[in-house]
Amino acid sequence: MKAVVAHTYGPPEVLRIEEVARPVPGETEVLVKVLASTVTRSDCGHRGASPFFSRFWTGLRRPKQPIVGMELAGVVEEVGSKVTEFAVGDEVFGLRSGANAEYILVREAGALAHKPSSLTFEEAAALPDGASIARACLATADLGPEKRIVVYGATGAIGTAGVQLAKASGAHVTAVSNTKNVELVRSLGADVVVDWEREDFTRNGEVYDAIFDAVGKHSFRRSRRSLKPGGVYISTDLGVGWHVPLLILATRFVGSKRVLLPIPNYTKEDVLHVKELVEAGHYRPVIDRTYPLRDVIEATRYVETGQKTGNVVLTVGSSNGTAS
Repeated sequence: MKAVVAHTYGPPEVLRIEEVARPVPGETEVLVKVLASTVTRSDCGHRGASPFFSRFWTGLRRPKQPIVGMELAGVVEEVGSKVTEFAVGDEVFGLRSGANAEYILVREAGALAHKPSSLTFEEAAALPDGASIARACLATADLGPEKRIVVYGATGAIGTAGVQLAKASGAHVTAVSNTKNVELVRSLGADVVVDWEREDFTRNGEVYDAIFDAVGKHSFRRSRRSLKPGGVYISTDLGVGWHVPLLILATRFVGSKRVLLPIPNYTKEDVLHVKELVEAGHYRPVIDRTYPLRDVIEATRYVETGQKTGNVVLTVGSSNGTAS
């Protein structure tokens, strides 16, 4: 089978499409024929070993998992002897390391669910990563109808997910967006949209229960005066500097406002939750661009510009067996 691999850390040019052995499912595993995948900001960080200390988890000298990608949508090709939840031919989506490939193994108990019937494979592939990260982050804010939250960077994969998940919780959502995406973010359910190119939300006199930095480009120092006593500043990006873990530690003991950096677990519950929201009409994926698998380097370069809106999708194959 074809797969996108990175045998070393480095820029997008280290990526190669290679022929690798097609995996065989174990008794509790599902073999998925991947029809769509994505390139995410996290994928780029892992490939580039950024931050550097991430190598302690991904491999010190070279990646432990050479096949890149995390998000997938496709059709079940084979199932293990003890699998009961899925059958051959089922349309599925989920999360598993090594997803930029024609086939992938996922544990039945892993982050895999039946695809919402209303979505294409490309749309389904764009669902789980941003939603899982945003869900883990927002869980720390204890949102509800009386809570007010800012989603800073509301146009990326995590930000568009954060706006929709926060709104689904009943919270009042202020989304911070660039000029070109103001209407998009409003259509996702934001109560207030602030164009950061024209206005600084920290100077509007409002205070919030939570500020969710979905792009790692804001800071607790800049926004702390906009937090209510007991409020939380939630970061998504450890790579912006060592000050984040230091602030997490310091704010546990000083003052009432806290800095948090939740780590997602990527569970079946995550993908089932976003599926339920889609089917209830409370969530939709946002796709910026779609590339064929062979253009993965170009797709990755675009993600690394930091200018994408929502998700960047890779078409991997088709149901008739041809690859992109």
